[in-house]
Formats: sequence, structure tokens, C-alpha cells
Amino acid sequence: MRIPTTPLTEVPAWAVLERRLFDATEEAWRLFARRYCGPDGRILHAGGFEHRDGVDDLYEPFFNWPAFYALGGSDDVLDAAKHHFEGVTAQLTEAGMLSNEYENGYDWFHQGESLLFFYGLCAADPGDERFAERARRFARLYTDPEHGNYDPARNIVTAPHNGARGPLPGLGPEWLTYPASLDYMRAYGLPLHGLPGITRWSDLEDPAKAQLMGDEMQRRAAGDTAVNLAATSLVTNSWLYDGDVASAEWVARYVGGWSQRAAAAGGLMPDNVAPDGVVGGLHDGAWYGGHYGWTWPHGLHSVGMSSLIGAINASFVSGAAAGPGAVPGAARDDGPLDLVRTMLDTVLDQAITAPVTETPFSLRGSWLERLGAHAAEPALLVPYRYGAEGWFDFGPLQLDLPTWLWWWTRDPRDRERLDRVLDGTPGAREVRPFRDKVEAGHEGPWLTFLDGALPDYPERALSMALGQLARRVAVMEAEPVDPDTVHLHFWQRANPVVTEVLGQLVTGTPQTLYNGGLPFAAVSYTDADRSRPGLPPDVAALVTRLDGDPQAGRVELSLVNLSPTRARRVRVRPGRFGEQRLTGVVTRAEAGGVYPGPSTASAGRAGTPTSATVPLDAADLLVELPPSHRADLVLLTAPAATAPRHERGATIHPQPREGASS
Repeated sequence: MRIPTTPLTEVPAWAVLERRLFDATEEAWRLFARRYCGPDGRILHAGGFEHRDGVDDLYEPFFNWPAFYALGGSDDVLDAAKHHFEGVTAQLTEAGMLSNEYENGYDWFHQGESLLFFYGLCAADPGDERFAERARRFARLYTDPEHGNYDPARNIVTAPHNGARGPLPGLGPEWLTYPASLDYMRAYGLPLHGLPGITRWSDLEDPAKAQLMGDEMQRRAAGDTAVNLAATSLVTNSWLYDGDVASAEWVARYVGGWSQRAAAAGGLMPDNVAPDGVVGGLHDGAWYGGHYGWTWPHGLHSVGMSSLIGAINASFVSGAAAGPGAVPGAARDDGPLDLVRTMLDTVLDQAITAPVTETPFSLRGSWLERLGAHAAEPALLVPYRYGAEGWFDFGPLQLDLPTWLWWWTRDPRDRERLDRVLDGTPGAREVRPFRDKVEAGHEGPWLTFLDGALPDYPERALSMALGQLARRVAVMEAEPVDPDTVHLHFWQRANPVVTEVLGQLVTGTPQTLYNGGLPFAAVSYTDADRSRPGLPPDVAALVTRLDGDPQAGRVELSLVNLSPTRARRVRVRPGRFGEQRLTGVVTRAEAGGVYPGPSTASAGRAGTPTSATVPLDAADLLVELPPSHRADLVLLTAPAATAPRHERGATIHPQPREGASS
């Protein structure tokens, strides 16, 4: 079918700003690569690694470069992203941090951060067999019991630190003792509660007690911990290539094990399982206290994130895991999301009202920056952590958790919870200029725009994103970097690629969950003339509303061709991995207008607005945009009859081009 289009009598400001952001990002990433990367793609960092930590810090500066390409960035940025992945992987291998291209072993809070870059590359160019082979090989580290990371008899990942070398003993050399002099960890308090004679930070000034804390941290670092749920993304990513039922069943079974433990505990998921499969077996029976669990260091921030990632992955593969003959979309089971619903409801039930400025919240610094003057206003504060004396460490509920929960399910009850959090956080619906390493936090005004209550959000958000980019470039110009002394986090702080706002507006999707989420989307695009992912040159897209649910959805969007001389063709596809299909399209255009009209007229003549609904049963839709025209559509969607897959076509660039990082 031919989608009707409307001539541009006025060029939308959002479309101009969106394309300007694409252009500015192209300039900025090249500057970053020239300044901070070597000819082989590695980061110019001369320092070594003393502990198991650090792998994530060299991959994270590029985490959203593949996403930028998939939105419509240049072929060069994909080349560069692959080039830097290869260079950093070689660099970390030489440093002894990787084995066979995968991290030796560390916690999944950080492994998830490392792998965002990898998942993005797999989704951006599924036809590249180098990354497909890695995806399968990396997943087998967990699905194949021979590697030791997974115990199928007890359905547990076997250690908090796991990876290419299997389950590693303890936590490594970093915390053999845990003295009070570790000032950088003071804000997070005691790692373990209930040790004799240790009830406050100052008790760790006693060398014997510091040694006891270190000994116990090492001894209890065995068996499973909640953040290992993020490992399901590694297996799900592999499944997207081949659709093997065994991988889907592994994800469903592993997440199901945690769901069973939560049910046995009354609904709230515990954070630790001993090597013998017993919850609390190394923690005197306590359901809390696991590494990166409810007690230390981040509580809900780490447990909630990993649980949400695992639950979404289990829901995503549930059709395939249901067995032969099941219709993948129709059989989707969102039950695993109850893990996260219970967590959020539990902490909301314990909430207090107080200004962030008056609380000792361990993550207070980042919230002071986000909220600005609103930090002094009363806010809904939830406890992030649980210890021997109950819930503690109160702060605003991070928006990515309830936002992604609602976005995935579109359940009205999940939206009610999300709105409660937004209403309880001062300034949450305002467009505020901040950006941290996860490049998220603007969910509130975006959701308000989708509800129709903040119509100028696209212009304001894109202007803000351009300002974020400009500041990152200014930081690069202002701060000289010595490879011998630079802080390992500098490059992620300077990364000038900005995708949160582009992802929201172009694909109708929140920023990817930072600790290992897969790059889902409400809608994705293919440049039909170049046969590659993303918007064509000159084309801007805006998702204006998300309605319905995964079984019967509606996505409203506009496409604008800003070129006055070139026609553009774009394929529009619901979802990212073929998990949705089109059941129809509503077109909105004009009839009876005159454009451009004769040269003697002062303007063309607008037509009468029209709307038509066309039934479809298709994977995507071709939209042909004449020069200076727009198309306004409503996509009607339903689950696809086939299982989700990486869309495998010809490899965009099999080998990174020479000079791709310049």
C-alpha cells in the first residue's frame, strides 16, 4: 500500500533539532576517538589493573555508539564501534583481565555494564559472524555446566564472581581486609551485618575487626546472588541468533528458580543462595546480605535492576520456552515481572516523605544534581536497603525501574505505580539539563509528553541533548588527559554520544537498562534505499503516543523528510526483533489541497484532514516520503506468529575500515 503524505508548509522545529543532534553527534564521536583512542581502537590508558574490577570502565565509553547507529547514525560510527570493541578487547586481554575475549570473573552488576556495548553491536549488525560466534560462545559459559558457572541440579549460578574462568573464589585481593580507611566505601556502610563487635563504621578502625569483616566477605562470596539474574541477557542474546529452545528454557528456568524462592519467602525475593541451594545458608539463615544484594552497597538499585532485566528476558523468551506448537507472542508470560512488582510495592509501602537534602541517602549526590532546587522540597523516599535493623537508606525511587516495568507490560496497574512515583518526586516531570554515565533520568517529562500534557517536550529535550553533547565536548577541550594518571572513569564521563532522548522520540523506548538490559524498541526503522538499520538521511521521526498492550498495541508516530530535493524511503517495523506484527495502520493526511500551487499564488492551499484505517498482516510498512513531506501514522500491532530473532542480513561492514576511529 502507498502511505499518504502531507507537504510541509512549516518545518517542525523538533525535526530540525533531531537531525541537528544526529549531525552534532557525528562530529563529536570522531573527536573523542581521535583524542582518546589508539590506531587499533584501544583506549589510551597506561595504567594497570590491581583487582578484578575495571573491565566495564573501558567498554562503557562506547556503550551507546551502536544504538546511535541503529537510530540512523552513519556507517562510520558502526565501523568505529566495532573497531573500538576489538581494540579494547585486545587491550584487556593483554592486561590479563579477559580469557578467550570474555571477562575472567566479576559480579554481574559490572559485567552487565560491560556487555551493553556488545549487545548493542549484536543487534546493530546481526549478520557479522564474528559477533554471532562470540554471542554463542559467551552464552555457553553459563548454559554448559562444564564451565562451572551454573549448577543445573540446584539451578544456581555458583558464585558472585563468575565468568570465563568459571566461579572465582571469594572477592579477589581487593577486600582481604576491610578497614575504616576505605573512605570511598564509607557512604555505603557495613558490607555485612551481625558480625560480633561490628555495628558501625568506626568499629572497622580496629584491625582485628577489619580483618574479620574481610574474612567473612570472602567466605560468604560463594553460591548465587541476585545480581546474577543479569546473566540471562547473555543467553537471550545468543537465543536471538539461533532460536534454540534450550537457551530459552535455561532463561525461564533460572529466573523461575528465583521466583520460587521469592514465593517461599512470602513474595519478596531474597538476595543469596548458598552452594547447597539453601537461601541464607552462608548468612545465618538471613534472606539478605548477599554480594551486591539488599544490604550492600546499593540494595534496590542493583537487586531491582538485575531482577527486572531477568524478568523481562524470561517474559521475552517465554513463548519459545513454552514448547513446540506455542505461538510465541500469544504465549508470552509476564508472570516473572511479579518479582519486580513485589519489590517496588514493598519499598513504597515503607516510604517516608522528606527532602533529599535532609537524608543521608548513599546515592544522594546524583539526586542532588538531578533535582536541583527541588531537592530541598518534600519528596516520596523509599528504602533502598535492608539489614539487621530493617529497612534503611531512603531516597527517591529511580524512575527506570517502574518505567520499564510499565513499558514492557502496558498494564494499567503498573502505570498507576509509576504515576505515584512521579507525583511523589518534585520536578520529576520537568525537563532538566543533566546527564550521568547511564544517560537516563528524563523518563518523567517524556511520559508526560506521551500522555499529551507536555507538547513541547521534543523541542526542549532535543535542545537539552544538544547542550549535553556540547558540554561533553567542552570537557574534552578543557581537561588534558595523561594516560599514566587519568581516572579510569574519565572516558565514560566524556562520551559525547547522546541517545536517551533520541531513543525516546524516534523509537518510543526508555534508555536501555544500564546493568545489562537488551536493546528493545517500540518501533524500529530501516533505510529502504541503503538496506541498513535506522532512519535515512534527512528524515526525522517522532513517536507521540503508546497505547494498548503487547496483545493489541497502538503506536502513533510522525515521519518528516527535511530534504527539499530528495525523496526518502523508510521501512517502519513494530518492535526491534520481530516480536510484533502489524495488524493495521491508520493514516492521517489531507484531501483536496493544492501544493505547491501556481507561482502567482502566495501559498499552497491546505486540504481537508482525512483519516483511513487499513487492515494489514505484515512485519513492516514501507513509507515513501517525497521532498519536504511528512507522514502521520498509527501502527496497530499484535504479537508475531514467529519467535523473535536478530534480523540477519548482509554484514554492514565485515571488517572495520582503516582509520575508522579517526
